[in-house]
Amino acid sequence: MRITDMKEDVLYVRMLGGFSAQWNGKLIAGGSKANASQFAYLLQILIHNRDNGVTRDRLEELLFEDRDMSNIHHALQSVIYNAKKKLELAGLPPMNYIEHKKGVFFWTREIPLVEDAACFEDLYQKAESAEDENERIALYMEACHWYTGEFLPMQAAVIWAAHEARRYREMFCDCVEKAAALLRLRQDFFQMEELGVYAAKVDPLADWEPVTMEALVSMGRHEEARRLYESTVDYYFNEQGLRPSKKLMVQFERLGEEMMHRYAVLDQIQGELSGRNDDSPGGYYCSYPVFQGIYRMIERMLERGGQSVYLMLCTVVDSKGNPMRSGPMLEELSKRMGDAIRRTIRRGDALTQYGKGQYLALLVNTTRENCTVIQKRINDRFIIGRQRSSIQYYVNSVFWEPEFGKPRKQENQS
Repeated sequence: MRITDMKEDVLYVRMLGGFSAQWNGKLIAGGSKANASQFAYLLQILIHNRDNGVTRDRLEELLFEDRDMSNIHHALQSVIYNAKKKLELAGLPPMNYIEHKKGVFFWTREIPLVEDAACFEDLYQKAESAEDENERIALYMEACHWYTGEFLPMQAAVIWAAHEARRYREMFCDCVEKAAALLRLRQDFFQMEELGVYAAKVDPLADWEPVTMEALVSMGRHEEARRLYESTVDYYFNEQGLRPSKKLMVQFERLGEEMMHRYAVLDQIQGELSGRNDDSPGGYYCSYPVFQGIYRMIERMLERGGQSVYLMLCTVVDSKGNPMRSGPMLEELSKRMGDAIRRTIRRGDALTQYGKGQYLALLVNTTRENCTVIQKRINDRFIIGRQRSSIQYYVNSVFWEPEFGKPRKQENQS
């Protein structure tokens, strides 16, 4: 929760990224305590719906679901009674914390309350209506920092909480995008970098890294931008098997266009470009965009003929021959397969990871018969003992046909 100074006699409630309720520095619910308790759930429901309250029937439905109870009204009164006792023992001033008016339950207005989700939404709405640009940027940025994660993540299976989680996340995404757009116009790339880093932290795997990368490239911090790109590509591959997004690729291409070097002679430039000091055995492992660039360059070279180039897709499959898409063993098998491929192919060949459990290898100046030999050698390095998983191979021969103006491919599966 984005609170620098907690005031005395104010109830601070966190709903975003987790749940906790604090009073005068003391945790009274959530945190290390049981989040799944009826006491905690009752507070979540009533505090978040304090403006309109919750009807008796709705509150009983949320607290007890489909439990077969002989007297559900008595059970609700018991939960409320125990909750009031806990609140008083926690040090809150004695009063009627949970009010009942005409069949509707309300959280009392007598206790000052700060709820992070409500603060986030209030700041967002103020930013939407602000006319001054400076004020709008400040409000969007402050609102973004109040969002510290998904709304009540422990209640993700509960319909009302899931609906609110989706609503708040959509609000956060809109907030980040509008703040980034304003900062871009102002050329305030320092704040834009900070915004992108924060958004990626609290909303991971949501493609916020391009915001940070755009800021870094715009500030001329090219090496940092390159490292961010590489770490992001690896992270998305390892976590979700995802390839770089179009937004990230745009920034990567822009990075390549804007990188400037000091004046140098050709020998010095060639030394920087060369990888001759890399004496690691096996093929050249590279990121997918670099692999794509190598592939396109080779396509152009094939217009002149004289070479035979094959593209090989390797996929981890289970004992039934089905591609493995998830599971605890996939990451280990994928890593082992990548290592087996790299150690088998030649230094002049290229390799990249395409997705979870998939690799692409570009085999230069070889034959289809040699592709079969390469596959056997990869298998020898990959398969251990009575291992039931294996590798499925697809091979395309790519060569140029001038009359069609495009490469013709022949597919082979083994």
